[in-house]
Amino acid sequence: MRRVWPLLLVAAVFALSGPVAGAVAMTIDAMPKDSRVGDTVTFSGTVTGINTIAVYLFVTGPALDPRGVTLDNLNIPTGRGLFTTAPVNMENGSWSYVWDTSVILGTLKPGNYTVHVVASPVERMRFNEGESASAGITFHPPLANQARTPLDPVLPMAACGVAGILFLGAVSGRNRIYGREPDQ
Repeated sequence: MRRVWPLLLVAAVFALSGPVAGAVAMTIDAMPKDSRVGDTVTFSGTVTGINTIAVYLFVTGPALDPRGVTLDNLNIPTGRGLFTTAPVNMENGSWSYVWDTSVILGTLKPGNYTVHVVASPVERMRFNEGESASAGITFHPPLANQARTPLDPVLPMAACGVAGILFLGAVSGRNRIYGREPDQ
């Protein structure tokens, strides 16, 4: 029995110094953190402690549902299976998601937003703190549209001329079909 105690003590030290089984840890980073409405933002991070094929993303901020909304459609509250997902690399637990804010549904207003990543598809009010991470991002107004180069004035006049020629050709062809002589 004397020889068993040292072995049990060494086993206990190894067990206590190793990672806690089942502890989930998540990270998220946003690049760039300062952006303009209409720009593309890349989110990336890691998930450890669980094997999962995807993480779930949602955003909170000005004039959005307080539970959070999907990144693709700012009108849809998260929860009930409605999330933006990012695939997880099963070998190293890394993930990334590119958010193109120029092609989302809803209105992204200038202001401070928080993008959350969670390990399971539950809304902001219900997720476990250990199974989530968040990144802040600030959106500024889009740049004013650059003045467009006006059309060359010749182009609309040429289009009207072509349309006129086609119209006269159609009228002339119709008169021939019905046996009418063109007006002279």
